[in-house]
Amino acid sequence: MLIPNPGKNLSIEVEGKKYDRFPIKTPVIKKGDDLVVIIKNGTGQYLESGDFIFISEKIVAISQGRAYPISEIKPSWMAKFLVRFVYKSPYGIGLGSPWTMELAVREVGYFRILFAALLAAFTKPLGIRGVFYLVAGREVAAIDGPCSYTLPPYNKYAKLGPAKPHKVAQFLKEKLGHEVIIIDANDLGVNVLGKSNREIKDAWTKAIFKDNPLGQTNEQTPVCIVRELK
Repeated sequence: MLIPNPGKNLSIEVEGKKYDRFPIKTPVIKKGDDLVVIIKNGTGQYLESGDFIFISEKIVAISQGRAYPISEIKPSWMAKFLVRFVYKSPYGIGLGSPWTMELAVREVGYFRILFAALLAAFTKPLGIRGVFYLVAGREVAAIDGPCSYTLPPYNKYAKLGPAKPHKVAQFLKEKLGHEVIIIDANDLGVNVLGKSNREIKDAWTKAIFKDNPLGQTNEQTPVCIVRELK
């Protein structure tokens, strides 16, 4: 029997329709793991026609080998300098560590990160927020680092966002037979990184997950079955 995570609601109403969100527990994901097998093992007996499968971007990135022990990341002087200007959120490290900032620099280049930082510095006093990530790109927004509540061993890792998330979502749909959405969700908000069907609206996806039903700490439920109640 599938139940919601502690402190989370099972159902939500979006655009006049009700949906159940069933969190699926998985093993701790490692580099090279076959997500098709893992997701099938977790969801197979529960899936029904018309269900959607929502997947945390973290397990996609980890399976692709895009998570690194912080002991192996050597931050450059630029990363150490820029990180001093980053807001430290209680809901995730983001680029608030020299390790994650270094990954951002490697991912999109010094110039783009520096340009994004300069624009953000000019626009922040005007009350305009989010300029840095708008310029730096979604791939930078998905970078995250070690937190005390992260499951080991990833409490000592920093990670990039997943590579080619739309293609991953389409591949998983072919193998699983259900629409797949890859998301970056926390208690602050939701970003849609990949969809198996581009007709799926980002606004709908964000509304389904606005209360972060998969949780923020040690739930170990990076997969969710979303089912419309009829």
